Amino acid sequence: MKLHGNSIINESSHLEIGGMDCVDLTTVYSTPIFVYDENLIRQQCRRFHKVLSESGLDYHISYASKAFLCKEIVRIMQEENMGLDVVSQGEMFNALSVEFDSKSIHFHGNNKTPSEIDYAIKNNIGCFVIDSIDEIYKVEKACARAEKSVNCLLRLTPGVEAHTHEFITTGNEDSKFGMNIDNGEALKAFKILIESEYLNLKGFHFHIGSQIFGTDGTKAAINKVFDWMSSIETNYPFKTEVLNIGGGFGIRYTAEDISYPIEDALNDIILHLKESSVFYSIDMPQLWLEPGRSIVGEAGTTLYTIGTIKEIPGIRTYVSVDGGMTDNIRTSLYGAKYEVAIANKMNDKATELVTIAGKCCESGDILARDVKIPKAEVGDILAMSCTGAYHYSMASNYNHMPKPSVIFVKDGQSKVAIKRESYEDMIKNQV
Repeated sequence: MKLHGNSIINESSHLEIGGMDCVDLTTVYSTPIFVYDENLIRQQCRRFHKVLSESGLDYHISYASKAFLCKEIVRIMQEENMGLDVVSQGEMFNALSVEFDSKSIHFHGNNKTPSEIDYAIKNNIGCFVIDSIDEIYKVEKACARAEKSVNCLLRLTPGVEAHTHEFITTGNEDSKFGMNIDNGEALKAFKILIESEYLNLKGFHFHIGSQIFGTDGTKAAINKVFDWMSSIETNYPFKTEVLNIGGGFGIRYTAEDISYPIEDALNDIILHLKESSVFYSIDMPQLWLEPGRSIVGEAGTTLYTIGTIKEIPGIRTYVSVDGGMTDNIRTSLYGAKYEVAIANKMNDKATELVTIAGKCCESGDILARDVKIPKAEVGDILAMSCTGAYHYSMASNYNHMPKPSVIFVKDGQSKVAIKRESYEDMIKNQV
C-alpha cells in the first residue's frame, strides 16, 4: 500500500498517520474507523490556492460537500478560505450549524425542492446554480414571496464527458444535469434569466466528469463554452462575470492510476483559459473551481479488524473484516479498486493473494478482490487507503450495521469528528 500524506511505517512496523499509531487508534476507538489526515486535507487546499493565486486570475474555490461533509470539515474549509458546494438542505444545514459564511455557499442540484429553495433564500445562500427552466420559475416565485433577489449561474451541458484518462465529445442531450448548448435549451434559459426580476445571472457553470487525470476534456469543454459565450456577448447586453469549470481532479487509488499533478493540470487549464479569453475577445471572468475528491480522498484511511479467514482450496481465500459495503459501497457499485495493508505488519512481505470481504449478507459485499497482503491472522488490523471521498458520505445501515466513527489526526493528536453510531441511534426514529 502506498503511503499518503503524513503516513509512515514506525519502529513497531505499524502504520502511522499524522503521528498516530493506527493500532493504538483501534484500541482507543475500536473498528471500523475512518482516519483522516488533517494536515493532508489542508495541504491539498493550499496547493489549489497557490497555483491560482500565482496565476493572476480572480478566483474562488468551493469544496464539493458531497465528497465528505461533517462539522469539522466545514470548519477546516472556512479556515482554508474555501467555499462550499451543496446539493441539499441537509448539507446547507450542516454548514450553517457551525456558522459557515452563507455567502460562500453555492446551491447545486437538478431537483431543488420548494422547501430547499425557501431555506436557501432565507439563509442568504451566495449562489444558485440553475439546472432547468422549471427551476428558474420556482426560484423566482420563492424570491417574490421573500422579497429577495439571488445570484445565480446557469449550468451548461457542453457535450463533453470525461472520466479517468479519456474524454468524448457528443451531443450529450440525454443528461439529468444542465442545459444543452447544442439543442438551444441553454439559450432559451439564458433569455429567461436575463429578463428575471429576482435572479441575477453572473455567468455559467459546467462539469464534465470525475476522477479525471488529464486536461484535454476540460480544454475541449472550455472551447465549446467560450464559443457559446462569445455568441451570447455579441448578441445580448450581457457580460460574463463568473465561469465555473467544475472539479473532477483525480486521485491515486492504486498503481493503475497515474495521477496528473494538480499543479500541472491547473497551470495547463489556466493557460488555455487565458488563450481562449484572447481568442474569443472575452474579458476573463472570475474562475470558480469545485474540487471535492482531490481535497479529502487520499487523506482518508479505513481501519478494520480481520475476523474470519476462509480458504477455498484451488479457488480463493476470503479475508473478512468487520465492515463492508455499509462503509464502502464503491467496490460493489463501481468496481472500484483499492490498495490494502495489514497495519500491524507493515514490514512483512505481501505474499498472500486474497479477497477482502465485508460482513454484510450479500455475495457482492467485496472490498478488494485479488490483492496481496502479508499472512493474515484473526485480530490483525486491515488498512484500506484513499477512502476519504464518497465513503462515509455514502454509508448506510444495511443489515442494521452502525456507521463507523470518524477520527481526525494531526501532529500526534487525535479527535473524534463523528461519533460511532449506536444501536439506539439507529432506531431512535422508529415508532
